[in-house]
Amino acid sequence: MDSHEKIYELDSKIDESLFELNINSNYYAEDQLNSGLTNNDSLSIIHINSRSLVSKMSTIKDYLGKFKSKFKVIAITETWLYDERMTEVQIEGYELHFVNRINKRGGGVALYINNDLKCKLDKKMTMMEDNVMEMVTVEIINDTSKNIIISCVYRAPGSCIRSFTDKINEFVDHIKNKTLFMCGDFNINLEHPVALRTSSDFFDMIYSLGLVPLINKPTRITTQSATIIDNIFTNRKEDVVKTGILMTDISDHLPIFVVSKYHNNNKNIIKHNFINYKRNKSVKALEDLNKDLKMQNWTEVYVSDVNNAYTSFMKILLKSFNSSCKLIKITGKRDNQPWMTNGIKNACAKKNSLYMRFLKLQTKEAEDRYKKYKNKLVTIIRKQKKEYYGELLNKNKDNIKTTWGIINNVINRDNTNARLPNYFVKDNKDIYEVKEISNEFNDFFINVGRSLVESKPIIHDTMNTIPRNVNSILLDKVDQQEIRNIVKNWGSKRSTDCDDLDMVTVKAIIESVIEPFTYICNLSLSTGVFPDLMKIAKVVPLFKSGDKQSFTNYRPVSLLPQFSKILEKVFALRLDKFIDENSILNHEQYGFRTKHSTAMAVMDLVDKISSAIDNKNHFISVFIDLKKAFDVIDHSRLLLKLHRYGIRGVAHQWVNSYLRNRKQFVQINNAKSELKDIYYGVPQGSVLGPKLFILFINDLVNVSNLLGTVLFADDTTLFYSGLNIHEVTQVINSELIKVKKWFDINRLSLNLNKTNYILFNNKRSCDVSLMIDGMEIQRVKETKFLGVMFDESLTWKSHVGYIKGKIAKAIGVLYRVKFLLNLSGLLTLYHSLIEPYLFYCLEIWGATCKTFTQPLIILQKRALRIINNSNYRDHTNQLFIRYKILKFPDLVEWKILQIMYRANTSNLPTNIQKMFHKRVSGYMLKGTDVFEKPRFRTKVRECNISVNGVRLWNAINKEFKESTTLAIFKKCIKSNVFSNYEKENYNVKD
Repeated sequence: MDSHEKIYELDSKIDESLFELNINSNYYAEDQLNSGLTNNDSLSIIHINSRSLVSKMSTIKDYLGKFKSKFKVIAITETWLYDERMTEVQIEGYELHFVNRINKRGGGVALYINNDLKCKLDKKMTMMEDNVMEMVTVEIINDTSKNIIISCVYRAPGSCIRSFTDKINEFVDHIKNKTLFMCGDFNINLEHPVALRTSSDFFDMIYSLGLVPLINKPTRITTQSATIIDNIFTNRKEDVVKTGILMTDISDHLPIFVVSKYHNNNKNIIKHNFINYKRNKSVKALEDLNKDLKMQNWTEVYVSDVNNAYTSFMKILLKSFNSSCKLIKITGKRDNQPWMTNGIKNACAKKNSLYMRFLKLQTKEAEDRYKKYKNKLVTIIRKQKKEYYGELLNKNKDNIKTTWGIINNVINRDNTNARLPNYFVKDNKDIYEVKEISNEFNDFFINVGRSLVESKPIIHDTMNTIPRNVNSILLDKVDQQEIRNIVKNWGSKRSTDCDDLDMVTVKAIIESVIEPFTYICNLSLSTGVFPDLMKIAKVVPLFKSGDKQSFTNYRPVSLLPQFSKILEKVFALRLDKFIDENSILNHEQYGFRTKHSTAMAVMDLVDKISSAIDNKNHFISVFIDLKKAFDVIDHSRLLLKLHRYGIRGVAHQWVNSYLRNRKQFVQINNAKSELKDIYYGVPQGSVLGPKLFILFINDLVNVSNLLGTVLFADDTTLFYSGLNIHEVTQVINSELIKVKKWFDINRLSLNLNKTNYILFNNKRSCDVSLMIDGMEIQRVKETKFLGVMFDESLTWKSHVGYIKGKIAKAIGVLYRVKFLLNLSGLLTLYHSLIEPYLFYCLEIWGATCKTFTQPLIILQKRALRIINNSNYRDHTNQLFIRYKILKFPDLVEWKILQIMYRANTSNLPTNIQKMFHKRVSGYMLKGTDVFEKPRFRTKVRECNISVNGVRLWNAINKEFKESTTLAIFKKCIKSNVFSNYEKENYNVKD
């Protein structure tokens, strides 16, 4: 084989017959191109080789913002991305499609499609093949003419041209009767002809398929060369209005573009920048609303029928609301560069002129002059941005929502899960019309629970798992002050309900409506009727994972009427009091209860596992997963259970009314689905729904006298331990039959694909088989329960690895914005992006082997160095003092001691409190309380809080134990730690 025919050959140059094709691709500055982008009957495409999209995102957005009209398609090559970072590269008004390299740096392609276009991903022609190419392809749906295929391609230098040619040939051959625009970085130079056969084959193939390259001038210019390696190929040159190269220094490749004839007749597709109106909720508007409400005559509210009363109440309120808080049309373009000054504008213009001079001269002197000026300008812009955002953060320091809006803008973080694609697929049919999509979502959300329930037969039983409570609940009247307190303590959320009201507005007007609303609440409680207008939910689909075009990969977020939540809270307070006074809930349930949390549930389970391991027992824990648990609750059965628990009479009627005749609609943008009835489940997003659910599942604990249980709402684990593994297996299999029967009676569906178990032991291998309903349960070495990774040896190595990955990514964000945010902004990022991962259940896993946690210590120090702009090896002891941040080992002890303080004051859930035993002595004085130190055999048990926590508590000073509140105790411990840091100061070996 000739050396020129090697599979992996050098980048090539090609046939000069290209210049006979009457192509005229000129160089343009952005102001020269603006007039060519204003025509609505055109399709404009720009290709940019970014060489790291995240680092260039701000520059690209700023550059694109200079054009009067948006490009319809933005193609990016060399994105250098991985999937977890896609939230950082969103562009408002566009839908993003991408291909990233897997386990390999570099490369990557992306297409941003304007939301005005109806499009779908061409999965057959979207691919990533090592040493060949990366390609992402979409099809623009045109209802009046040919569809348009747009593909973004990247071929790495030195990769196989022959294989690349074959793939492109296969791709183009796939296109029938459609317009094609294929753009990208092909790394095949068109500037001069040379005789490289495989390269010639590529262009022979391009021409033979009727494709024409639209770029015939260099796109990558250095002091040594000028090459045409970026291009746009099309099979419809006659439709091209303008094509060319843009002179900007985003990367070492110049962007290329094409403007083609196109008539867009798509109106009813999903658009992410659809909001043209917003409510005027200014201080003045809310003052006017209050004045108007105080002048209203509420007489028609004071009737005996609660439905009529609430209907009249809302009629009066909404009339005033719509009059005072009018819809305002949003006009104007958002300033993408609010930090820009006239001086910086002039400097940017000079930098651009120096860059163009370099492109023209291609000399080292011109390049050096341009780069020197550019570097100086970058420093000035960073300083200006930092000052601007610093002032903005300081101005809004008391408004956490605005603060996060500023920070998210700086780090370019966008919630992509809230974005819907502009089409969905059902039964192999593409659905684009937003009203139809809304209705399909509503049908799916309504029927997914219903179909599960109705697939289960109704089984009558005596409910012997629920002892009958002889006491019955009484519903006390509510007064205006209780309503005030409820509203005052509610979060100021701006999510709107079916009437376009949010809690911020309700908080602002509550005094003006408190008298008639209190009357409605008391009328509801006394008559046992929940108003029908309070039962209408606005539902918003939220993406979970998987294929974004599939309805099944979304979950509903229900937004209930604001005033319904207040009435629910009134009832819930009375229900909670009754439940606590009558000890109705089992101690094993940790969900939605005061003093309880996910951490407590995990702590309970871990204590039992570590104890079993310490006693050389085999411990098997089965982690149960239920399908759509909240959506499948049978109302009739729930009401029967509530009756046995003591919710009888008017209260029972009230819950019955609350559950029945509920309705919902799905809203996407301004399109609303039809209103549909809800037949099963407890209302998601409600106050009362979770409480009703834990009452429904409460008797699961009573099904087996042998299995242990830990629950947090529907998250359930069942366990058993013993010395003989065969006996343990036999008991669990036998008891699971009872558990499955309970699920069937209660019409709950087990998800066997997600149900698994772990055999916890101390380095002993055993063959185990667990069955439920004739199906084998999967055994795993590790699993996630309530956000914590459990492994079979309880070392927490997997969990620490998970935390490490999350924190490393957060530190990457810190590093990228350290030149843009001031100290306050960087600390806000630390406390919100890093600390939550360190804090969560830290008292449980943090005391594990230091070998495992050492990477977290290193990452924490790295974060502080970035915040302080310190060198990589600088000591950090002083930084922990300066920023009042505890070092990881001290953070672990601080969290553990908080649990011990609560244990000392008997302020823990019953099962957690039982883990600690105070030493009894007739000579014990106040403040000298110590706990009995449990014996232990293994490291696993020693690290458990029931052992390690006692050791730490018994060792701390008497005055700390005498703290009158937990808040004071936490402050005292922290102060003591920082005092120790001060003593160490710079002498610490970091």
